[in-house]
Amino acid sequence: MRAVLQRVAEAQVRIDGHQVAATGNGLLILVCAMAKDGVSQAERLATKIAKLRIFKDDQGKMNLSVRDIGGSALVVSQFTLAADLRGNRPGFSGAAPPAEGERLYRHFSQCLENEGVPVANGRFGADMSVSLINDGPVTIWLDTDQL
Repeated sequence: MRAVLQRVAEAQVRIDGHQVAATGNGLLILVCAMAKDGVSQAERLATKIAKLRIFKDDQGKMNLSVRDIGGSALVVSQFTLAADLRGNRPGFSGAAPPAEGERLYRHFSQCLENEGVPVANGRFGADMSVSLINDGPVTIWLDTDQL
């Protein structure tokens, strides 16, 4: 699986002008299941993100996890993270098929909840507008093939 994490003061998802999910202090997580992924990748990614120390401690050092600060996560499906950019028009055949992608997206979100991180979700497959106030900014890219 692939994910882009953004440390946020707040983030929200809107569909057709209506807010469907939001988070306060914590993480916006854009996540994509790849064609070869299974539940173990979703579980490993959730565990890594829950423990990742990217929030400032009282000395200003990135030493705390989202759990440590009592933060939450907004998880948004993002199949475009699977983009193949060999040409000028991206291809997305490396992404999991939609039904499997949605299953792994939901499993990842549940695993993150099980790790003690409250989760709000975008709507899988929807045309979403995502807004955020990036904190830092801190943006991190993760791929379970490299964990």
